[in-house]
Amino acid sequence: MPSVHTKDRSLPRRMFLRSLSGVTIGLPPLAAMFNSTGTAFAATPKAEIPTRFVLWFNGNGVVEKYWIPSETGAEFTMTPCLAPLAPFRNDIHVVTGLDNPAARLPGPGNDHHRSMAALMSGTQFTGRGSGGASIDQAIAGRVGGENRFRSLQIGVSQESFGESIQRNMSWAGYDRSLPPEMLPNKLFDRLFGARDAGWISRKKSVLDAVQEDAAGLAKALGQEDRTRLDEHLSSIRDVERAIASLPPNYRRVDPPESEGDMKDWPRIAKLQSDLLAHAFASGQTRVASYMLTKCQGLARFPWLGYTAARHHDYTHRDGKAPGYDGPDGQRVMRDICRWHVEEFAYLIGKLKSIKEGDATVLDRTSLVFVHEHAEANDHKNNGYSVIVAGHAGGLRTNMHTRSTGTVSDLYLAVANKAMGASLKTFPSATKEIQGIFA
Repeated sequence: MPSVHTKDRSLPRRMFLRSLSGVTIGLPPLAAMFNSTGTAFAATPKAEIPTRFVLWFNGNGVVEKYWIPSETGAEFTMTPCLAPLAPFRNDIHVVTGLDNPAARLPGPGNDHHRSMAALMSGTQFTGRGSGGASIDQAIAGRVGGENRFRSLQIGVSQESFGESIQRNMSWAGYDRSLPPEMLPNKLFDRLFGARDAGWISRKKSVLDAVQEDAAGLAKALGQEDRTRLDEHLSSIRDVERAIASLPPNYRRVDPPESEGDMKDWPRIAKLQSDLLAHAFASGQTRVASYMLTKCQGLARFPWLGYTAARHHDYTHRDGKAPGYDGPDGQRVMRDICRWHVEEFAYLIGKLKSIKEGDATVLDRTSLVFVHEHAEANDHKNNGYSVIVAGHAGGLRTNMHTRSTGTVSDLYLAVANKAMGASLKTFPSATKEIQGIFA
């Protein structure tokens, strides 16, 4: 462990508790890492406190009448799908009316393939994957090099029709997919470097390996930081226990028809969000993609009571979902989309709960929530609705804005305003979208 100097508040920001067995525990933002006002690092006062970026995706699109607010500006009413974000009005900006023009270019694939490639990268579907780097990777290429992980790719629901463009949302370049890690036990091991046989068999905690390091650090910290360190380590143990309690079938990726596809995806989503929050708080990465459900996804929703059909079937008003055609199917989609937003709100709340200097991790994060189609049934690729959350870059919050730009115009603004990526262009973008950042 590096030496600790709390008297002159020079504790390094990216600091880890380590063991000879390979366990690596990142530290939370401690007061000893910042100056007396919490506005700069103590050890490197000229270095800016970094911002983070999350690209969040849900498959199959939305039902616009349940999603898009009628009013613009600060007085918009939360729609049924956006209702879970009501506690976070002052942390979000809803942007509607965006276009995804590359999805309409002639070429191979169906509407799902073309929409997904264009949404992630601004390029058309190649026949196998994306025609270029996704926006998360474009940003990671500019800002992610100094972190332990250049970026993280996280997934939850495993079900899709199985082609690469449907299973993946992050792309390093032309046809170069970066698959999401969908198993919490494997994401945990990646973040904490667990290789000890006792941990692999879940007979002891990864924290056992760093007890001596943690005790030595705690002695050098003030009371506030000792409490914060203890809470951080306890939260890691809580996640560890939750992962250890998962049934065996949650430790493998099953094909869609396996065991009736009745897994508890909300349980997995919260674990994955907890792990992402740890990665951000401990400075392990600045960029992540989060694929809650797959493109043209096939999940069922037992926690909502909808198991008669699959996600994609419910999106259509032509009777593909038995007994759920027409308005009934649209109401099912309303409830499914509201669950998507509930999980997004959970991550927002998690990041907002972590203090970092004079602010919170959410204050220095930009999250962009996109979905496959503007209207699920019609496979629309214009009039997209996007949610931007967090305060990185001076996001104007508690707002609904109708725009005429493209999704890539919005990406360009987030990349440059929130992340300082200095991207001159991005496919399908003409200029940075205006009015979203102060």
